[in-house]
Amino acid sequence: MKLPNKLFSYKESTISKFPIILNELVEKEYITIYQLYLNVSSKFDGITEFLESIECLYVLGKIDYDFKLRRVIYAI
Repeated sequence: MKLPNKLFSYKESTISKFPIILNELVEKEYITIYQLYLNVSSKFDGITEFLESIECLYVLGKIDYDFKLRRVIYAI
């Protein structure tokens, strides 16, 4: 996970990608991880950066995952 510091600017950090995912989830109440990635993939350097952002948002309690529906849910 990249955090802003002397080596990485805020724009290059994982934290800067949180609003991209959250804004996509505001528009759609719940969505599959695959569809979410397809919608925002142009704004990420790769799947690894996307997954790091998803993991951080999940740990922070900003998103949730419904295992029955297999969908990401906006939790705020």
